[in-house]
Amino acid sequence: MANQQSAPVFLNLFRIRFPVGAVTSIAHRISGVLMFSSLPLVIFLLDISLQGPAGFDRALDYLQTGWLRAGSVIIAWSVFHHLFSGIRNLLIDIDCGVSLQQARRSAWLANIAGLSMTLAWLWWIL
Repeated sequence: MANQQSAPVFLNLFRIRFPVGAVTSIAHRISGVLMFSSLPLVIFLLDISLQGPAGFDRALDYLQTGWLRAGSVIIAWSVFHHLFSGIRNLLIDIDCGVSLQQARRSAWLANIAGLSMTLAWLWWIL
């Protein structure tokens, strides 16, 4: 009787081809976490900007830095993607676009719409 020992298998997530619906679902969760974690920064900037004209100018100065511009693009992507992916999920919940082909098409549409709105945001802030 041969003793078979199976060696542990290294699972490389970059070699696995996820379907577009899975990528959209994972990105939806990531965008939700990014939006939630950006709340302190957004609340801080809102608080500064509401202190008067000098506070508003200070908040604008903060937003002109390179780090916060890059951060605003990331936050914009998370908001736009979360919005479009959430609408997709709500439509699927009411049995709209449940078939495989429609679900794939709506996932692609949510990904492309979120990315295109983010690019529009990037063009607007530059």
